[in-house]
Amino acid sequence: MAREYDPVANPKAVVVRKQARFTVLTPRVIRMEWSRDGTFEDHATLVFVNRRVPVPAYTLSEKDGWLRIETSNLQLAYRLNSGPFSADNLRIDFLMDGRWKTWKPGMPNGGNLHGTARTLDGYDGDRRIGSGKKIDLGQGLISRDGWVLIDDTERPIFDNSDWPWVQPRPKREQQDWYFFGYGYDYKQALKDFILIAGRIPMPPRFAFGIWWSRYWEYTDTEFRELVDEYATHQVPLDVLVVDIDWHIRFLPEWFKNGRLMRDQAGQSAGWTGYTWDRNYFPDPKDFLDWTEQEGLKVCLNLHPAAGIQPHEAVYPEMARAMGIDPATKRYVPFDIVNKKFAENYMRLVLHPLQKMGVDFWWLDWQQWNTTSIPGVNPTFYLNYVFFSDMERQGKARPIIMHRYGGLGNHRYQIGFSGDTKISWKSLDFQPYFTVTAANVGFGYWSHDIGGHMRGDSPPELYTRWVQFGAFSPIFRTHATKSPKIERRFWAYPIEYYYAMRKAVLLRHALIPYIYSQARKTYETGVSICHPLYYEHPKREEAYAFKNEYYFGDDLLVNPVTRPIGKDSLFVLQKVWLPPGTWYEWAAGALLDGDRAVTRAFTLDEIPLYARAGAILPMEPPLRQALDVKLDSLVLLVVPGDSGSTVLYEDEGNTDNYKRGVFAKTRITYQREGDRLKLVVEPAQGQFPGMVAEREVVVCFPLTPPPEQVIVDGQPVPHSRYDARAHWTYNGSQFGVQVHTPRFDVRKGITVEVVLPSEAGYSLSGLRGKASRLMRFAKYLAGHPWDRSRFSNHLVVRTAQIGLILEQHPEHADAELRQFPAAWEKVVGMIREATAGDPRYQPYLDLVEQCR
Repeated sequence: MAREYDPVANPKAVVVRKQARFTVLTPRVIRMEWSRDGTFEDHATLVFVNRRVPVPAYTLSEKDGWLRIETSNLQLAYRLNSGPFSADNLRIDFLMDGRWKTWKPGMPNGGNLHGTARTLDGYDGDRRIGSGKKIDLGQGLISRDGWVLIDDTERPIFDNSDWPWVQPRPKREQQDWYFFGYGYDYKQALKDFILIAGRIPMPPRFAFGIWWSRYWEYTDTEFRELVDEYATHQVPLDVLVVDIDWHIRFLPEWFKNGRLMRDQAGQSAGWTGYTWDRNYFPDPKDFLDWTEQEGLKVCLNLHPAAGIQPHEAVYPEMARAMGIDPATKRYVPFDIVNKKFAENYMRLVLHPLQKMGVDFWWLDWQQWNTTSIPGVNPTFYLNYVFFSDMERQGKARPIIMHRYGGLGNHRYQIGFSGDTKISWKSLDFQPYFTVTAANVGFGYWSHDIGGHMRGDSPPELYTRWVQFGAFSPIFRTHATKSPKIERRFWAYPIEYYYAMRKAVLLRHALIPYIYSQARKTYETGVSICHPLYYEHPKREEAYAFKNEYYFGDDLLVNPVTRPIGKDSLFVLQKVWLPPGTWYEWAAGALLDGDRAVTRAFTLDEIPLYARAGAILPMEPPLRQALDVKLDSLVLLVVPGDSGSTVLYEDEGNTDNYKRGVFAKTRITYQREGDRLKLVVEPAQGQFPGMVAEREVVVCFPLTPPPEQVIVDGQPVPHSRYDARAHWTYNGSQFGVQVHTPRFDVRKGITVEVVLPSEAGYSLSGLRGKASRLMRFAKYLAGHPWDRSRFSNHLVVRTAQIGLILEQHPEHADAELRQFPAAWEKVVGMIREATAGDPRYQPYLDLVEQCR
């Protein structure tokens, strides 16, 4: 496996000329140093930790006093012995779209596409509440100019101890620059960055499941009731976040004249804490044992700024370790850049809690932004210390949750975006904010789904936020302490609950796809949620549609971020479809790409598109995300001519994935005429706990009932309920569904479907028509029309076309040939009824959007 931490470059990559040193790191990246005393820096910095990379091919020459270094993509020229780098003595030509462009020091990077911000605390959309100041997303690695310069001159360095520790960079007159010249190859720029700045680690598999979080004074009993409610409503749950009230928050002696006092650190008393409140949690170990039995991971909130106060159970031991006499009752100040403090803090304060059963920490630093070491901000360094401490323990895969600390923070995931206002503006900004963070490798933002404060969370807003959350890196609901703000999906009116549950179940089903994409992020530096312009850098639409993004390689999302209009049942959303053919999930429709389209989406529909031919690995409902034993798998084959994917699996919660302990299974699909063929190839690699056998359900949407289905050369029968190998018809997807027998993952399996030739009908769009007509049928039951003129029977039968095909696939040809005429007749009836009764107008508008 590739190295991830070795700061000293291969000498063959280094060119030194007196006060200047150049290190050729990749064909597109050169490090440029100038030092007055000719001394150069080989320590890792907060950003760049791995300069020992394969040496790219380059040529070196000197002519007329100029040094020239050339790679396949860069041509550097520096006038020897001419002092610090400037526009007069340094230039780099780089390739962009087959033509050479020139960069010189001091040139503005006007095309920079930005990075991310520390937090969204106190923002309403992209504007600061109160001041109205626009958020600063800083400079990212990706620019339409085709280059970026990272000035590393002032950044502190890490020492060479067994736990690398930050120290000030030696003071000297120097420059330390990294030039990236990549043209339109944005994805290569990110791959080069993680090569020398460290990879984006894979979060544990459970992190991609469903999280519960809420700022509330929960008791042990209430958490158990909450988990029971999830089970009752058949909604998956994987992570339980316990906010601040797990520890002692209030003691009588902390109040004066009825007001809470400040502690010795000047912080609000009780805001920092490490001692369980046994009134709320009578037996913390039993609580954590119970969560483990329930298959839940537990994250505890920390506000560490006040250090260790005298009331803490661990205070005497921590005070002595830091040279403080416990009898003085003098608190232990928090100083995260002090290695002695950090080592004792971890060993004495946090490790015992982790041993008890706490899985990871939510760091909620909200105080000062400096430390005793210039250039080190506490957010970045807290992230480093907590993440690397878990790494050093070697027990579980590291994970934290905290705000963004700046460039280099991509190595310490995941992000907590802070306390946003509950508003449509906040929701509308978050898709862009999330995908733009990919430009600095910070690909795992966790938002407060639903918003945090200053609102009462209307049902439609929360529903749309949940739908965006289903296609964001981490799914975590949250809100401030207010009885007016509800985060349980089932506590909302049933229409909204059904829509939210539908989105949550889809998110959970996609975990095998998401986890496989997380592996690709680790290998390539391209985040799961990434901008359109990574794939289409020369298309203006890729920059203009800022809220639209790729979710992995094969899915495209453009979340709804505004309310449905009055007297309407849908919102119109403009979507840019890149070149190719795309499958619209909600409507079950195939759409030609390379154009912008305006489509209608009801409350329970998400603007989600799948690439034609894509194979989406999914899992059966209600499996827990920490369960890595995929003995049952769903493969959804998006209609198209061909496609392939790679299913990635590992232990799910160790760092062994970095050492080759994982398995990959290649899956291919090909359509030749009326024959569909899917091949699950033999799994390559292995890991502890890997299944030896599995069964697969292969779904082929938009296919008519087949003439024959063959699995590994053997015909399989049709059956709706048989547990053995069989095929059935899925009326929701309007497609064949093949259930294979269990097979050896080392041997793989082949599924073939032979379709009837020359079908005289199209299945594209039937899903949308049927679902919208069923919605009208339900309305009609309570708001009847004139049955002497209009037929309820035709409406409900036409709406149930999917179920009819599911029950009797042998009648498919006749049913599907009749459907277009039946549909037009029903729409005509609705149109005529609306002319005399405006109550039906929203439904007429809805069905007329089906096209």
